[in-house]
Amino acid sequence: QVQLVESGGGLVQPGGSLRLSCVASGFTFSNYAMSWYRQAPGKERELVAFISSSGAGTNYADSVKGRFTISRDNAKNTVYLQMNSLKPEDTAVYYCKVPSRGIWGQGTQVTVSS
Repeated sequence: QVQLVESGGGLVQPGGSLRLSCVASGFTFSNYAMSWYRQAPGKERELVAFISSSGAGTNYADSVKGRFTISRDNAKNTVYLQMNSLKPEDTAVYYCKVPSRGIWGQGTQVTVSS
């Protein structure tokens, strides 16, 4: 069946780094653009980053530009989110999504705290 499984979240100190992964199955991954979203407690889910099906095109929320990098490996059916210079306000559950099909992963918690 169609499935997205995120991993890589955890607790990190301010200024630290994490790399999230999202492994896709059940569809032709290389045909689809992918995105990362996040949802902080009490807030709406927001788009963090987007990558085209080939990986040639990317886009970022202003709040993460210059700190986060989205990438993908179509041979591994995986999309990544490299997060550097993390701030407490980056604390959220992070989800990957196939935007054109409305498919979501289960999410992975990222907590930035000293």
